[in-house]
Amino acid sequence: MTYDLVVIGAGPGGFDAAVDAAGFGLSVALVEKDFLGGTCLNRGCIPTKLWLGATSSIEELHNQARMKVASGEVTVDFAGLQNRVQKHLGATRKAMAQQLKKLGVELVEGTGRLSGDHQVTVATADGEQTLDHKKLVVATGSKPIFFPGLEPDGECVLDSDMFLSMETMPESLIVVGAGFIGLEMAQVAHRFGCKITVVDAMDRVAPLEDPEVSKALASAFKRWKWDIRLEERVAGVLTKDGKAELTFQSGDKLTADKALVAVGRGPVTQGIGLEEAGVELGFNQIQVDDYLMAAPDIYAIGDANGHIQLAHAASHQAHYVARHAAGKTQAPYACPAVPSVLYGAPEAMRVGKMENEAFLADFDTTEVSVAQLAANPMAQAHAATQGFVKVVWSGGKVVGVTAVGHDVSRLVTPAAMIVQQGWTADDAHSIIFAHPSLDEALLMALTAERRKIQ
Repeated sequence: MTYDLVVIGAGPGGFDAAVDAAGFGLSVALVEKDFLGGTCLNRGCIPTKLWLGATSSIEELHNQARMKVASGEVTVDFAGLQNRVQKHLGATRKAMAQQLKKLGVELVEGTGRLSGDHQVTVATADGEQTLDHKKLVVATGSKPIFFPGLEPDGECVLDSDMFLSMETMPESLIVVGAGFIGLEMAQVAHRFGCKITVVDAMDRVAPLEDPEVSKALASAFKRWKWDIRLEERVAGVLTKDGKAELTFQSGDKLTADKALVAVGRGPVTQGIGLEEAGVELGFNQIQVDDYLMAAPDIYAIGDANGHIQLAHAASHQAHYVARHAAGKTQAPYACPAVPSVLYGAPEAMRVGKMENEAFLADFDTTEVSVAQLAANPMAQAHAATQGFVKVVWSGGKVVGVTAVGHDVSRLVTPAAMIVQQGWTADDAHSIIFAHPSLDEALLMALTAERRKIQ
């Protein structure tokens, strides 16, 4: 048969595209070489959040102990935690498979490649299977990337996939890369008592965030006695005498039980016949037009097109291409403000433009207003008052919200709505913010005195 739509990749983007398309009445085949759910479910977002959730009480107790209102210790069974993670992932994949079956989506397990005009060939365990299609969605996701000399060896030098599958937590850890992946995993290791060293060539942790957010995060990590090595270039990391040994370009060395290399992720686009099908690649990213199309009848979404490496961004693109493929819209893809969150304690979140981005876009009317979490009753209740919420204004409208501190991920969806709707000062009182709540910090930032960015 000829499918209305074939989707390669069953991560958040590919799975949602298949489900939505089937809901519109299209005949759909979904190709996946590994597990349903992709990196996010199996080796990324979800396992790390299960780790952070299971260990959050450790940090909570630490904060209350500093206030001299609690004492004791929380012990987390790491083996038990890993067992719970695997059970949860397995149950989620089973539920996803049942949903596909209910909708009539054919799941084809194997490695797919574009093999001819409107054809995908899948190398399955039982041999090759050819799928004819009217339209195709490439949602092949991403994988860890490494600079020369930083390749993981699976012994003491690990990538994020390997780190998540460890059977025991090390006593000391070197994290190469101070982005979200490295910082979230380092926080978990810290809660298990691991000695942490973070190394990055940039001049601050979380270098893609607001500099004030980076400063607040670094302050917390230093209070935890982390060794933060910034503006340090690494020549190589290897396993030596049962330890991870890192060598700086200066020749200096560091050793630890394990090293986690988390310097970024790159799209999975090689060797699947894209260029032969007329798809243009730039730095391995699939180039797409305003309709997320890479070639006639071929869409590319999520990490594969390189627009933004976030699961929810891939899902949003998936909903659009399913509608477009089904003829439900002829409009180009419109990407709203994309929320981003660093989880842990403290957390960081942002939506829309950061202060420096807004300033560069509009030199005349860019302003910021800030509320400190020290004044928020919920931050006070949890003995975690460091941090702030910052609102960025341009032309009298909210164009961005940034926050760092206790539980600020809770603010990300209302912040996304505020940015998307372009609130003015008058809109701050168009809804009632509950008291006491962390949301009040957002209200305080919206109504705080503004300063013009110079």
